[in-house]
Amino acid sequence: MTPGPALEVKGLSIKFGDFTAVDDVSFRVEKGEIFGFLGANGAGKTTTIRMLCGLLIPSSGSASVGGLDFSDGGKGIKGKVGYMSQKFTLYNDLTVGENLDFAAGLRKLEPAYALRRRAELFELIAFDSPLSTMVSSLPGGVKQELSLAAAMLHDPEIVFLDEPTAGVSPASRARFWALIRKVTALGKTVIVTTHYMDEAEQCGRIALMRTGRLIALGSPDELKASAFPGPMAELDFNGPAPEGFLEGLEKTQGLLELSPQGMRWHAAFRDKAAMDAALSSLPATAARALIKPSLEDVFIRLVEGIER
Repeated sequence: MTPGPALEVKGLSIKFGDFTAVDDVSFRVEKGEIFGFLGANGAGKTTTIRMLCGLLIPSSGSASVGGLDFSDGGKGIKGKVGYMSQKFTLYNDLTVGENLDFAAGLRKLEPAYALRRRAELFELIAFDSPLSTMVSSLPGGVKQELSLAAAMLHDPEIVFLDEPTAGVSPASRARFWALIRKVTALGKTVIVTTHYMDEAEQCGRIALMRTGRLIALGSPDELKASAFPGPMAELDFNGPAPEGFLEGLEKTQGLLELSPQGMRWHAAFRDKAAMDAALSSLPATAARALIKPSLEDVFIRLVEGIER
């Protein structure tokens, strides 16, 4: 395995005409890490991944991927990485065996090596259906697991997963994340994008992106502590909030964020004194409880809050 970090990115940018899709992004990923990208659609997550897979050449900046750079147009990098795209990567009108044979052919793998790797990966994902099974007949979660096997057929050091659990059941999502942990236990590095906050919680570190820029980087706990240095209260009015109360609360000194959470509200403050002063006029019928911020709260504050 190549010495040094799995990935090291410095000032990476890409433009399409006058549009800057990724703007001056820098980060480092260690070997064996589960590193997540979190952001709204259009934030630049997929474009960043496609550059790091050697599928797009950056306009400026540099990146080391498995110890290689873009000096050869990204050809060497492609041998170091496996990529599972947002869209389903297997062909529904082919069998399982035909799909994996096709993937092996694209990678120009020796037949004996491809057969050995296929057996290893089938054991990893616990797949025991016949090779003659049509992919179209498989459940969505199993298809995603086979897509991962196809992406890892050439035994890459780094595996990129672009929203790998989109559209599958919660049980299949949990199974796939157990599989991700198995992959990292084998020494692989996994880079994953997701819209699910509970999945992002399972990443060692998260890069939060907005409009092509990296706006926050750290572990889930570090991002929460940075976005919310003071206390957070959950407010339950047992119905609609009294007229004018929320409007007044929004103007309070020391309020960091006020956001709806279903029928309740999350209110974050600079410190306890600010919270106590702001909530001193809370109606007697309302309930308040101190809570810990979630990644969803972080996302609302750092992404949606800026847009508001």
